[in-house]
Amino acid sequence: MAGEKKIISASDDLASAAGEGLYWKYESFLKKMDSAFYSVVGAAGELFSVRTALFDKAPENTIIEDFVQSLRICAKGYTIRYEPAAFAMETPSSSMKEEEKRKIRICAGAFQAMGMLKGLFNVFKYPTLSFQLISHRILRWTLCPLCLIGLLVSNAVLVGATGSPLYGIFFLLQGIFYSLALLGWFLANRNLQVKALYIPYYFLFMNMAVFAGFYRFIRKRQAVTWEKAARQKMA
Repeated sequence: MAGEKKIISASDDLASAAGEGLYWKYESFLKKMDSAFYSVVGAAGELFSVRTALFDKAPENTIIEDFVQSLRICAKGYTIRYEPAAFAMETPSSSMKEEEKRKIRICAGAFQAMGMLKGLFNVFKYPTLSFQLISHRILRWTLCPLCLIGLLVSNAVLVGATGSPLYGIFFLLQGIFYSLALLGWFLANRNLQVKALYIPYYFLFMNMAVFAGFYRFIRKRQAVTWEKAARQKMA
């Protein structure tokens, strides 16, 4: 059983609070859909439970052991259900710098987990679970960040090669989105509050964390021990 993680904040004006809260609402929605379809794909360590007989301790060098443990149970033919009535509450990271440490660690662990769980990529043995794992997790950690770069570069080439107004509009919209994200980053680092900019900023921030996490993974520079991010204090 996987519970729900809720972010509570004394001030939603912080980029870390708004972004992290929105992310977990989105993730909770995906968990609900996953559970209804077949099984939750990776439980959050804050709140999940399994039968004692099914518990399988993750190897000592596992970075994100909650994710690996829950999916190893699924590999045995069991499913993990989502229960939103069981929830854990946590304050958001105190700053985006603290949130960055947490995200990069998770992304580095994600690439490690792919190797540990490579058996689940067998679509003939795990047709439904493989589909969920690849579509929900693997594509997010691999193809999506690369596609963002590819779309921007290819659109720029198409605009230059064809002069098409349609490609020009798409390229302009991409430019506006990334400009808003960079503006959100600039303002967030100066504690200026423009909530509308938190969404493009946090989206770009999460995808940049994937590249940083991959770099740590291939260089073996991600510590297994958990460095707890400083959390916002409640009033």
